[in-house]
Amino acid sequence: MSIATRNREEWSDVMSDTSEVDSRGTRVALDQATHAPGAIYASPEIFRREVAEYFKREWLYAGRVEELADPGDYMALRLVGEPVLLSRDRDGQLHASYNMCVHRGVEVAYGSGNLKAFSCPYHGWVYGLDGQLKGAAFMAESKGFDVADCALTPLRLDVWRGNIFINFDHDAGPLADAMAGIDEEFSFLGWEKCRLGNKIEIDLACNWKFIHENLMDFYHVGVLHADSFGANFKFEPDHVNIKPDGGLSIFYDAGPPTPGAEPLLGKMPWLEDRPHSFACTAFTAPNLTFFGRIDCIRPMISWPIDEGRTRVVIYQLFPEEFFDRPDFVETLKIYHDYQILVLEEDRIMIESMQQAMSSPAYRPGRMSTLEKGVHNFLNGYLDRVIGGATP
Repeated sequence: MSIATRNREEWSDVMSDTSEVDSRGTRVALDQATHAPGAIYASPEIFRREVAEYFKREWLYAGRVEELADPGDYMALRLVGEPVLLSRDRDGQLHASYNMCVHRGVEVAYGSGNLKAFSCPYHGWVYGLDGQLKGAAFMAESKGFDVADCALTPLRLDVWRGNIFINFDHDAGPLADAMAGIDEEFSFLGWEKCRLGNKIEIDLACNWKFIHENLMDFYHVGVLHADSFGANFKFEPDHVNIKPDGGLSIFYDAGPPTPGAEPLLGKMPWLEDRPHSFACTAFTAPNLTFFGRIDCIRPMISWPIDEGRTRVVIYQLFPEEFFDRPDFVETLKIYHDYQILVLEEDRIMIESMQQAMSSPAYRPGRMSTLEKGVHNFLNGYLDRVIGGATP
């Protein structure tokens, strides 16, 4: 038996009860704290609990309204292991449902595009853009069968300032309540006046939590990113405003996300009175981190694939008026490529950390007081998932 297989089986045996995870070192004050135990990043059992207790019960950022701009537009996604279908019907209404034919469970759409209806590729059952079954061939003789009783299983969908959110839990509170704190603090960024410029998707061999820890870990910026954006970065721990459930907001100084730290398209018109170095960051559970800069907004979403793999989706949003510039497409590529450069700097480190999490040699190290955001994030997570707290 390989070491990796043995470690995985050991985690499986130990983690049948998540209360056995020793997180006491993380739950103390920051100046006494250690990082979290490796099990929360490497245990398949803990991962399954995260999905059920965290992701399946919270509002999840699923995209931008302009990705479904026209009637008939759709996106087929796979989120936390579930096939999800987003669509805009002929009346302009947005819908979310499980992408799962009610006959045998086959996905009725793939990728993205524009359709008049969804047709199951297995037996040809046809669904409208609202998810209602419109026709099912050779079912007339099945007693009691009624197309009106058959529809794709719906999911909750709502929109906040041009951003689409879904929720697997029909008993969850409204999106407006979930986003109230973010709305109060960050509505000035003008989300609804922006459009999607770049959408970047990248897979990383690490646990989803490492993505957000890395994004709020300003301790590493001057070391790992010294040759990219680190020189234009100014931060103090007092800038971190911690929130319940592991959330945070930070206002600090950093240049725009370009090679020369200049706003290549100019300032967002509603931020003209702010300096080029204006920067802010926020995290809201379970998996949304965003960055505000003088020229753009960048939501970053981490979608867990399993305990050791994550898909990161980054949206680069720019003011509507920027899109009319003759050099806009070429400038977008500069923003895109620079984001990839920074991501690749981070990839090496967080994938290396993931390797350590299942090693018997790993012992969580002490935290720096610069890791205030990470400490709060982990404690919010531990309260929710490991402690079994119910929201």
